[in-house]
Amino acid sequence: MDRAGDQQVGKREKRRKRPVGDVRARRFVRALPALMIVGGVLFDAVTRPEFTAIPLYAAAPLIAAPFFSLAGTVCAGAAALLAVVGLRAYSGTLFEVVPSIELLTVLTVSVLAVVINGVVRRSNEQLASARVIAETAMRAVLPTPAERIGGLHVAARYEAAQADEFVGGDLYSVTDTPQGVRLVVGDVRGKGLEAVETVAVVIGAFREAAEGEETLEGVAQRLERALARESSRRGGLDAVEGFITAVLVEIPPGAARVRIVNRGHPEPLLLHTDGALEVLGPSLPALPLGMDLGAWPDRADEWDLPAGATLLLYTDGLSEARNAGGVFYDPAERLRGRIFPGPEELLSALTDDVRLHTGGESTDDMALLAVGRPAEGQSDRRRTVKIVGLGDGGG
Repeated sequence: MDRAGDQQVGKREKRRKRPVGDVRARRFVRALPALMIVGGVLFDAVTRPEFTAIPLYAAAPLIAAPFFSLAGTVCAGAAALLAVVGLRAYSGTLFEVVPSIELLTVLTVSVLAVVINGVVRRSNEQLASARVIAETAMRAVLPTPAERIGGLHVAARYEAAQADEFVGGDLYSVTDTPQGVRLVVGDVRGKGLEAVETVAVVIGAFREAAEGEETLEGVAQRLERALARESSRRGGLDAVEGFITAVLVEIPPGAARVRIVNRGHPEPLLLHTDGALEVLGPSLPALPLGMDLGAWPDRADEWDLPAGATLLLYTDGLSEARNAGGVFYDPAERLRGRIFPGPEELLSALTDDVRLHTGGESTDDMALLAVGRPAEGQSDRRRTVKIVGLGDGGG
């Protein structure tokens, strides 16, 4: 698919993810200025001359100012003015003192609304520019990994809580090294540009350490040192917001084993070809990265990685997604007993199922990374298989 096609798919995906309540609210706000003017006309038509609906006419352009374009705001003000002039001309009081003051009031408010519209538009342009810069930086440090790395099938997703944003603190990276394929999935406590900066520091440190360190524990310690340097540069990161939960994975070449160092992160899931599922919890709990209070020894746990199995890593945006009743999404429960052709199909079905669970109203970003060890004779590309969402026929 070409770049233009990708952009169109992205736009359709954003529209599909936008909550229904947001769409209805936008439509109501767009219709509100007209409703105010119509309401004012009806009020003036059924009440005595001493009563006036001027507040409704004046409110119409003010409501339009922050939400409409310049032309829309001008049209709202002009419509309000025409309504006042028409009603007063019809009643024969257009040139009396009180109607003249009312007309001047609506005109003044309309001009003020145009000024407000200009200020809002400039602010939105500046905000959009900053967001584009942040998103560009985020996409630069979180590129989509290749489908095949070190003989493994790989798929990754970054699902933003807000449909139009790709700025957050979730991260992932995959690299092929002499020690095997090494991966990291993490969650920076924070949002916005500072989170993107921290993500860049962690990803850069991981890529360097993954190539140079002999052990996975050594990679974790390199990340600790990188965060310590970042903390010193910033004058000390907040003890609560300045840490990163992360899980580091190593799959040695040709080995049916996986090694994992978990630093306070949601436990990875291992899906087998028969639908069985394992929760790969650490043998000893460990503090998140950036909270090392001394010589905290990292310890890698090992599990079997049989042919055809898929390892799923995710951030807490998945496990903490809640439905309207406040029930958390349980990925282990939802995936147990399910069979997927490969990592890409797993992530597609999983993201659709989470969207159904939350009604499209997620409150946190989530990063997903799935790695499959292909079975004998398994095809490199398996994306033509249609997968039905977990919610269809599932519990």
